Amino acid sequence: MAAWCLRRAGAALAASSAVAVALAASSEPSAAALDAARQRVAQPGVAPPPRDAQRAALAGSTPAEPLDVLVVGGGATGCGAALDAATRGLRVGLVEREDFSSGTSSRSTKLIHGGVRYLEKAVFNLDYGQLKLVFHALKERKQVIENAPHLCHALPCMTPCFNWFEVVYYWFGLKFYDLVAGRRLLHLSRYYSVDESVELFPTLAKNGHDRSLRGTVVYYDGQMNDSRLNVGLACTAAVVGAAVLNYAEVVSLIKDESGQRIIGARIRDTLSGKEFETFAKVVINAAGPFCDSVRKMANSNVVPMICPSSGVHIVLPDYYSPEGMGLIVPKTKDGRVVFMLPWLGRTVAGTTDSSTAITMLPEPHEDEIQFILDAISDYLNVQVRRSDVLSAWSGIRPLAMDPSAKNTESISRDHVVFEDYPGLITITGGKWTTYRSMAEDAVNAAVRSGNLKPANGCVTDNLHIVGGYGWDPASFTVLAQNYKRMKKTYGGKVIPGAMDSAVSKHLSHAYGTLAEQVASIAQNEGLGKRLAHGYPFLEAEVAYCARHEYCESTVDFVARRCRLAFLDTDAAGRALPRIVDILASEHKWDKARKKVELQKGREFLETFKSSKNAQFSDGKHSGR
Repeated sequence: MAAWCLRRAGAALAASSAVAVALAASSEPSAAALDAARQRVAQPGVAPPPRDAQRAALAGSTPAEPLDVLVVGGGATGCGAALDAATRGLRVGLVEREDFSSGTSSRSTKLIHGGVRYLEKAVFNLDYGQLKLVFHALKERKQVIENAPHLCHALPCMTPCFNWFEVVYYWFGLKFYDLVAGRRLLHLSRYYSVDESVELFPTLAKNGHDRSLRGTVVYYDGQMNDSRLNVGLACTAAVVGAAVLNYAEVVSLIKDESGQRIIGARIRDTLSGKEFETFAKVVINAAGPFCDSVRKMANSNVVPMICPSSGVHIVLPDYYSPEGMGLIVPKTKDGRVVFMLPWLGRTVAGTTDSSTAITMLPEPHEDEIQFILDAISDYLNVQVRRSDVLSAWSGIRPLAMDPSAKNTESISRDHVVFEDYPGLITITGGKWTTYRSMAEDAVNAAVRSGNLKPANGCVTDNLHIVGGYGWDPASFTVLAQNYKRMKKTYGGKVIPGAMDSAVSKHLSHAYGTLAEQVASIAQNEGLGKRLAHGYPFLEAEVAYCARHEYCESTVDFVARRCRLAFLDTDAAGRALPRIVDILASEHKWDKARKKVELQKGREFLETFKSSKNAQFSDGKHSGR
């Protein structure tokens, strides 16, 4: 069986080599385009154009001079498609109904993974299609980490084994995972004894439930700050020439005179209430769970593509998992996967996988939170308490069903690119790890549909996002040594404070080489206070994000520019008034708008079921 997989793997590698040779003839224009894009993205202090300029660029298109591509949806795939198309020399626009990464892309597992479960299915089901998925995802995993080094990193993941068969099974399986990764390997997997395992993961239980730990196998996948990576993609696309606009809702699609082709969209700027038309040769529908709604604007009788699935995650204090080591159980007693991962100084645990309705703000159900608590308590030697849940959220996975398939069994974790109305390309499904190649496939389809003439091929596999060029893990020391946090007291006096390591590391990892701009604001504008006790987020970040990252609302900041809503819902609530004050100063809000923003922020946080804003009475995890 292993020999069969290796033969097919060899065939896949040979095919990849053949494609590479075929593309070599057109490499010179792509190399020049990549160099040009790198120069723009790597400029010191680079910033995207202001929102008004982006709106004007979209509204300035005409039927005679349309954009080449209009992307609908500002998630990972949509922003990736805008970046891909713009670096090919195409005229590109992107509109997003809410904020960049406001949907599924900010509510992920935070893992950049190749798919250990897919590999298991490939071996036991002799499924070459699953094996190709793993090959592809492992390639993209490496590229995502390299292209956003400040936001992504390799993470060791520990798999506990409770009998010697499991030790052998997981060791061989994860060694095969290493082999499939090849030169894209992050680090080699290895076995650890019981004592070594407990030293690495102190809260791991040695005994319990009539079983004893026999050791663990540790392998590596990637981890990311998902919404900041998404926002970085949007800003990078804007820097290289795409006109990206959040809070821009597609009201309707525009057809040509014959009604046979989509040629643009009517868009409402939800901040101003004004509507305008944007014309494009091709529209890419990357609206995630909402892509069927966009398709129905072209044809009300379309067959739905989306089978929505809900994934719930909870955040616990840092002591549940050690820094730098995750715990993943591939198969619990009821056959599900459960994990605990260190993330931004806290522990994220999950997940569930259940059918759900499509809503703008999905909320986790209490039974789903309890399931996760039950599952992790089987593997820990600490009391697992509902009162420890700092935040809990639900995300909608847009599982895709190919409309051209003959049966409904085609629901896939892979992505689908489909043109069921001329001029409208839909891309959906897939996962965060493969967003870049999904975007490439969508743009390739758009080029064919619109007979577009790009100046070069795709170059995004080797293009860093803004803040990535010149960054290294020691970059935070520059901030710590050269900047002060000037803090305004309640009496109006400004006092200096140290740019300590915790804050410096946070800024460096969140903003990359652009962190010095944030530190400069903290020092020179008296915005050096922390927004919440125990967290490294600064007031200066609010101002920076309002100026340079299209942060238009309180929720934009607390959920997607910094991650406080996801890390600690109650701390986020306490920070809201100050965030509103700073954004009001940046955007010139009046008292009425400030009141609305504060209320919207509180309503948003109510959908994150921390222990304090949830109703529960179970007795099982209520210890204090």
